[in-house]
Amino acid sequence: MSKKTLKIIPLGGLNEIGKNITAFEYGNDIIVLDCGIAFPDEEMLGIDLVIPDFSYLIKNKDKVRALVITHGHEDHIGAIPFFLKEINVPVYGTRLTLGLVEHKLYEHNILSTTKLNKVSAGDTVRFGEITVEFIRTNHSIADACAIAFHTPVGIILHTGDFKIDPTPVTGKMLDLARFAELGKQGITLLMSDSTNAERQGYTMSESTIGGTLDDIFMQNKKSRIIVATFASNIHRMQQIIDAAHKTGRKVAVSGRSMENILTVAIELGYMKVPPGVLVDIDAISKYNKNQTVIITTGSQGEPMSALYRMAYSDHKKIEITNGDVVVVSASPIPGNEKFISRVINELFRKGAKVIYDAMADIHVSGHACQEELKLILGLCQPKYFMPVHGEYRHLIKHKELAEKVGISEKNIFIADIGNILEISGKTAKLNGTVTSGRVFVDGLGVGDVGNIVIRDRKHLSQFGLLVIVVTISSTEKKIVAGPDIISRGFVYVRESEMLMQGAKDISLATIEKCLSRGTIDWSSMKADVRSEVADFIFKETKRRPMILPVIMEV
Repeated sequence: MSKKTLKIIPLGGLNEIGKNITAFEYGNDIIVLDCGIAFPDEEMLGIDLVIPDFSYLIKNKDKVRALVITHGHEDHIGAIPFFLKEINVPVYGTRLTLGLVEHKLYEHNILSTTKLNKVSAGDTVRFGEITVEFIRTNHSIADACAIAFHTPVGIILHTGDFKIDPTPVTGKMLDLARFAELGKQGITLLMSDSTNAERQGYTMSESTIGGTLDDIFMQNKKSRIIVATFASNIHRMQQIIDAAHKTGRKVAVSGRSMENILTVAIELGYMKVPPGVLVDIDAISKYNKNQTVIITTGSQGEPMSALYRMAYSDHKKIEITNGDVVVVSASPIPGNEKFISRVINELFRKGAKVIYDAMADIHVSGHACQEELKLILGLCQPKYFMPVHGEYRHLIKHKELAEKVGISEKNIFIADIGNILEISGKTAKLNGTVTSGRVFVDGLGVGDVGNIVIRDRKHLSQFGLLVIVVTISSTEKKIVAGPDIISRGFVYVRESEMLMQGAKDISLATIEKCLSRGTIDWSSMKADVRSEVADFIFKETKRRPMILPVIMEV
């Protein structure tokens, strides 16, 4: 047995939803599994995307051999272009997964410099002393795989995102036989998806949604139907297209991400669209409303999505009218409940009939519930267990399930991002940490907006800004002009003249006091003005706007 240890370092995806990335390091070899994004929450003002902190991998870039991808969801592939710009290594994934990755790399203008390697379920690839095996699973996107790492310290099995679907829309059922074979060989560590660890029972099959959609289409023959779903859920899109074809409707797609994924899925043969069913969104007006179906993004109420723009009459091509039927075929991601509620309320105001998760079985999860999780634990019988992909409560619930099937509590590891799980031939322990966290993407800037900038944006959004401008003669040490007060987002100046005059008087008195002392340190003078005006404003309004003194020297 080698004296070297295997280090498993999750750099994202633990105690959070999204941003999944894990490094597997043995000797001089590092294999990176997945590289996803998280979407910004309400407090990340102005932020477009959140990506993992790659600092540790960049520091050890000479060791990184490959990037291995489980499936094509954004929380697993979204950050790949940012990663490859720092560490250009070969990428391995299944056909659909790489088809979606390829599109991203093209947009970032790095496709020609990246080596993409297509694999199929059942394939193995060797990197130094680690062999990677791809195992077929079921998820809400086709071509999803679990990954088994065959290492000198044993088999490490990572399930990726999965559920057990005996009747998938396309493809075959998850390869339970291979999970059981690996279990018999002996799995050292199982890392398993925890997203639905709180939910009892089994996850419904994706194919059950087909019948519900057929019923909705048959019951609303006189209405235009608009269906919002996840852009990546090609199984759901296929079922919508099938239901439309059965009822003689044309289908148009709205939303750039959905158009891209639909194009890739059709080109690669993962979707079958009958001739003449799919029409361009620009041509939708040529047909009667009851002859059309629109598939759109925005099932999470995202402010820039197509459904949101339709609801608030901001969409260039689609206007929601009385009698439209809107189907929201998704359940809210934790934290998005308010967003989708606002959109649903607005759709009702426009006169639409809205069918959503609380009213009908129009969505099934792509993640395993408790009984499926226990089945995998029982088949694999791992020596050690680490729940992954979920918030802390999900990890704890998964830990409890593992204990129920006989895994000792001391052999279960609840880790955080940056923690190092070190496995030798005989032991496993959490041992140290590496740099990890969030990197904000704002426009073209990557990492140039940090917590301090976010704090300032939050401050500005809550209390506004007060700018105090004064011009001082450097030779005479006298005020030449000002101070003038400019308010933005704090109070309406015309209705608060007394307050503005008070702030102006205090600024003037403070500056003159500093000048009388012979102070020529502008930083010190600004600090005094900021402090005095802030105290006055708080006393008068109980608010704390950002105060920005500007001193010009002439």
